[in-house]
Amino acid sequence: MAITGRTVLLAAAGVVPVALVPRLSTVLAWAVLVAVLCLLDAALAASPRGLRVERDVPASVRLGEPTTSTLTLGNPGPRTLHAVVRDAWPPSAGAERNRHRVEVPAGERRRVRTTLRPTRRGDRPADLVTMRSFGPMGLAARQVSLPAPAVLRVLPAFLSRRHLPSRLARLRELDGRTAVLVRGQGTEFDSLREYVIGDDVRAIDWRATARRNDVMVRTWRPERDRRVLIVLDTSRLSAARLGDAPRLDAQLEAALLLAALASRAGDRVDLVAMDNQVRTRVAGEHGPRLMSALATAMAPLEPSLVEISWTTVTQVVRDTLSQRALVVLLSALEPSAVTSGLLPVAQALTADHTVVLASAADPEVEQLRQGRGDTESVFDAAAAERGELEREAVALRLRRRGVEVVEAGPDDLAPALADTYLALKAAGRL
Repeated sequence: MAITGRTVLLAAAGVVPVALVPRLSTVLAWAVLVAVLCLLDAALAASPRGLRVERDVPASVRLGEPTTSTLTLGNPGPRTLHAVVRDAWPPSAGAERNRHRVEVPAGERRRVRTTLRPTRRGDRPADLVTMRSFGPMGLAARQVSLPAPAVLRVLPAFLSRRHLPSRLARLRELDGRTAVLVRGQGTEFDSLREYVIGDDVRAIDWRATARRNDVMVRTWRPERDRRVLIVLDTSRLSAARLGDAPRLDAQLEAALLLAALASRAGDRVDLVAMDNQVRTRVAGEHGPRLMSALATAMAPLEPSLVEISWTTVTQVVRDTLSQRALVVLLSALEPSAVTSGLLPVAQALTADHTVVLASAADPEVEQLRQGRGDTESVFDAAAAERGELEREAVALRLRRRGVEVVEAGPDDLAPALADTYLALKAAGRL
């Protein structure tokens, strides 16, 4: 049983009779009166235990976007329910004004809605629904917490989609939908047209020229239906904080933008998230279902405090791909980890595939490199500079083994990786 503010006021009103008859018996009599009234009021309140509670939430929502949790309350009892209902969620679900006053007549149903604005990616399970049923005098309430299971899956925000229109425009140029047509090794023949000044003479089709009495050249377009495998590192290095978010979040944004761009280019995109074992896999999805499948699979991913097994990564790549493809490794360009893990297997990967290592750089390191204010800042800048030189050295060693290295800040990694993909497409390396 819970008491209300009215009970406190009623108890405080006992000062008057106590002042008129200042005896202990007066105090006890007033206390007994208040207690009896509270018990009577609680007894007259509708029982909340028999209430039927159903909670309805959307299957998923993007991080930072609002959604609604709907509670349906059914009152099968003979009395009207006057209650305060608390729709409880974990703090990261971002429940706003989750307490509702509701009146449910006997035999009827009512709905209450709570706005949710999640602040963290992943699965957010709902908590219990707590109800306080008040009596007719409003002095006391009967309280109960009932289960109403529901899980809200919070998908990655995909803020990098703002870069998609500009990259799609460049893709259309490469794909021959505008006047810009390219020729590169491994590209597909598109059509014939008349020669114009500036065309590569190697593109002249001499047989067509002889037939038409005009100089004709072949136009080419990037190959379609290529394979793109995104390997997402979920090891301890992905847990490093880059600004306000872990490195893993920047990797997710880059993976989503690349997948959206590659699927529009007609390529087949697969994803594997792993550390020392495979955490999730998306394969065989096409068209609009691809992005939905990727976002759903990525949502519950969290960094694991283990080292990534590059030997396992190599085996997974071999098991997944049967032909030459683009393999994108979204991991950290950490000199010690790369030297002991990725470098030994890089040659085996690049022998069969085009390999790109995309890494989100720590923006705080660049700030430390610029520090010259005092002695401590100079030492910090020297350490940051040494770390940068070591990363450049290991990146050079990877490039010598045929690995393309892309390093950018958390907000710039996604567009930088998309640009690298387009450059490889234009060069006919996919």
